[in-house]
Amino acid sequence: GVLPLCRQPPAWGRAARRSSGPSLAPCRTFSNNKILVELNESSGVATMKFKSPPVNSLSLDFLTEFCISLEKLENDRACRGVVITSNVPKIFSSGLDITEMYGKSTEHYAEFWRAVQEMWLRVYGSNMVTIAAINGSSPAGGCLVALSCDYRIMVENPKFSIGLNEAQLGIVAPFWFKDTFVNIVGHRVAERSLQLGSLHPAPEAHKIGLVDELVPEEKLQERAAAVMAQWLALPDHARQLTKSMMRRAVLDRLVAHREEDIQNFTTFISKESIQKSLRMYMEMLKKKKQ
Repeated sequence: GVLPLCRQPPAWGRAARRSSGPSLAPCRTFSNNKILVELNESSGVATMKFKSPPVNSLSLDFLTEFCISLEKLENDRACRGVVITSNVPKIFSSGLDITEMYGKSTEHYAEFWRAVQEMWLRVYGSNMVTIAAINGSSPAGGCLVALSCDYRIMVENPKFSIGLNEAQLGIVAPFWFKDTFVNIVGHRVAERSLQLGSLHPAPEAHKIGLVDELVPEEKLQERAAAVMAQWLALPDHARQLTKSMMRRAVLDRLVAHREEDIQNFTTFISKESIQKSLRMYMEMLKKKKQ
């Protein structure tokens, strides 16, 4: 199962506690099967790399590991920020794992959807500075992960695209995906993009404000570290309270309607017509691979 949602109180004394001299073990690694996490204790910055080839799909196992890793970092006094990136070439994350939504029981769909909600609540509501270093394509749920961060840096390769393209698969992005998107690109751009299920190539994603900047691939990690340093130069409590003020209404809306949202998802995904379009999509993907 997935961990219950736990909100961390603002880490008032975190910066003060950290400045007690250099640490003996500056870099700690804890990784599990699908995510590699490295925490640099001297900078207070963790790097989280998705390593679930071929495309880092957000399966139930992946989402559970993701939430556990985030919780560990959130509870670690040495950690103030996290850079989220991919260890798989050309792909950040392909989004929700379709096999979790096809031919399973309603109980499974409910458990899966609760894990998707949990991931978003944890990333979007994190006390840490979160930077998405997008080093490949990032459709649908992959786009949601990036949207949930404080800042997005993408590799300037027009072959890489990002967007909430659910409509193309005959499914509908839920209200909290939509809210997150609208808050970043504005209502008109979001409306058109969601209705068309658009995937925006990197230059276009930058133009509409979906990503904050584009960099050459070899500069991505260096730029993420520089942006992180800029954000961490501020007192944590002021930044955290401001972030909470900006995001609280959107988070609260899902928390208040969580069970109803799960119910809507399981009813929708169980429909014969939706199962059929998912099957067709999976067959199309198989053909592409051949």
